[in-house]
Amino acid sequence: MDIPEVPDQVEITQLRAVVDGHWAGLRERVREQLASLPHLGAAEIDLDRRRAQVYEQLEHLARSGAPQIGFPVEYGGSGDIGGAVVAIETLGMADLSAMVKAGVQWGLFGGAVELLGTRRHHERYLAEIMDLRLLGCFAMTETGHGSDVQQLRTTGRYEPGTGEFVIDTPDESARKDYIGNAAVHGRMAVVFGQLSTGGKAYGVHAWLVPIRDQHGDPAPGVTIEDCGPKEGLNGVDNGRLWFDHVRVPRAALLDHFGAVAEDGTYTSPIEHDNARFFTMLGTLIRGRVSVAGAAGAATKTALTIAVRYANTRRQFSAPDSEREVPLLDYLAHQRRLLPALARSYALHFAQEELVASLHRVQTGEQPDERTRRELESRAAGLKALGTWHASRTIQTCREACGGAGYLSENQLPRWQADIDVFTTFEGDNTVMLQLVAKGLLTGYRAEMHELGSLGLARLVANYAGQAIIERTAAGPLIERLVAAVQHGGDLSDRGRQLQLFEDRETHVLQTCARRLQRAESSEHDAFEVFNDAQDHVLRLAWVHIERIVLEANIAALERCADQRTRQLLERVCDLFVFNAIETDLAWFLGHNRLDNNHAKQVTGTVNRLCQALRAHAGTLIDGLGVPEACVLAPIATGAEAARQQAG
Repeated sequence: MDIPEVPDQVEITQLRAVVDGHWAGLRERVREQLASLPHLGAAEIDLDRRRAQVYEQLEHLARSGAPQIGFPVEYGGSGDIGGAVVAIETLGMADLSAMVKAGVQWGLFGGAVELLGTRRHHERYLAEIMDLRLLGCFAMTETGHGSDVQQLRTTGRYEPGTGEFVIDTPDESARKDYIGNAAVHGRMAVVFGQLSTGGKAYGVHAWLVPIRDQHGDPAPGVTIEDCGPKEGLNGVDNGRLWFDHVRVPRAALLDHFGAVAEDGTYTSPIEHDNARFFTMLGTLIRGRVSVAGAAGAATKTALTIAVRYANTRRQFSAPDSEREVPLLDYLAHQRRLLPALARSYALHFAQEELVASLHRVQTGEQPDERTRRELESRAAGLKALGTWHASRTIQTCREACGGAGYLSENQLPRWQADIDVFTTFEGDNTVMLQLVAKGLLTGYRAEMHELGSLGLARLVANYAGQAIIERTAAGPLIERLVAAVQHGGDLSDRGRQLQLFEDRETHVLQTCARRLQRAESSEHDAFEVFNDAQDHVLRLAWVHIERIVLEANIAALERCADQRTRQLLERVCDLFVFNAIETDLAWFLGHNRLDNNHAKQVTGTVNRLCQALRAHAGTLIDGLGVPEACVLAPIATGAEAARQQAG
């Protein structure tokens, strides 16, 4: 396959405009604020000082007005929910501890008060949450039920005689664990537990529970324990909470989805407990979306360090030359960094589309069930793919910088330690992929039921996947590209690439559904059938989200008005596609989607794309928009070269 020519030069301003997208102005303002964020690049210090540093960063952010972006206008905010997510994720370029602590305070704690509470909670607390007069926690996770939130054991029992709820930790497995802000700074927690009144249980709800008094001591009945030092994110004061018959007033219940009257009568706009639970959790996905975005932001900083170093670090001379060769001139080094850079661009565009969807859903009228579930599914899937990509890529960047990448002064060890937990908090990635697959299988089953047996037979025979392919915002464009593909078309054709990704998803979905059909028979144990098919289930989610990422990338290309910039980004998109195909080449060959000749072309094309993009690596790094104030590693600033010359 021939590689179309890449332009000699691209304007950074044009490239940055495409990358920054709808919230370009806000991204630039946040980048400017990051330059003045205190303690950037601080050396490794003891736990208490590190926590104090990050708290100071939080105070700086509160003074800047950034936390107000996403809160309602009537309470002093700007009402820009998507902007608030963008601001928090951009903070991930600078300091992940600060990003997480800010996310806990304004995203999780503040978001829960706003979205699960009602006017009296908003009027009483939101202003204090925004300006940091009230620091809070999001106390959901329990030792015994990390991912299985519906089975939380903490209880909130209402007593009509006193007009109070009694919050209790019934056993050790019900302790609230790994709660950000709990160990030192939090004064109040949004506590999730099982609500009961009149002897009847109504499922998981949330209460505002004071955990410290005005002197900073634990509130009566509350026990607080410090989780202590962690592998990373030591600027976040994670703690454990126990409640021993802690009494809170009836008004402490965040009652948007379920209220208890003075006499103990329970009412809810959503009748069924399951529906109420999932609707409630669905409103809280901003945290999951922010985690995916912040992981991407941290990856951009790591790639900036590694690519700049590879552009300047020389090693071994070429034959017949005394001049040593820059690391990035070696194809092996290009293959380490440039496909990861291309995937970072693709995930960035998918994240931008996800944030836009979140903004539309949470600022518009009540969305329909399909729209809400689709948003939750994509948030879960992108969180999984994005954080796994971040973890792998930052490790690769560390290795690509050799021993220099292991020095604390070059930032990569801290990024590596800080990013590690992103794969398991805000939802373990494996569980997130199961959530995605469950939604796809449920939708598939509904489609098949509507088609009937004849329609199902035709669908399976023809692999006509349009009935089950959920389109992104670029749906009409994608359909035109796929429709124009000739049978066996060139792999360089964008429609052919889309067709490959769609065909893989459709096939995996259909075969997974057939494999699980046995669970409907009384002869088979439903759990065993599903458990035996988990490899297939997880693969289904992965290929679905990877197709979503490709479509988002194509939509971003369509928005690019500058021709030279588009030509460059087209090749970056190609590298993402061919690297993804190469990674899954066994499937495409084994299922006859590619022949041997095509398979050989894939590897060769990845090589040629890396070589073609090598000259633009610096431009592509600058296009990611990492502020210079966040790139403090001597190996990425020229300081290391100057030091060696001086030596």
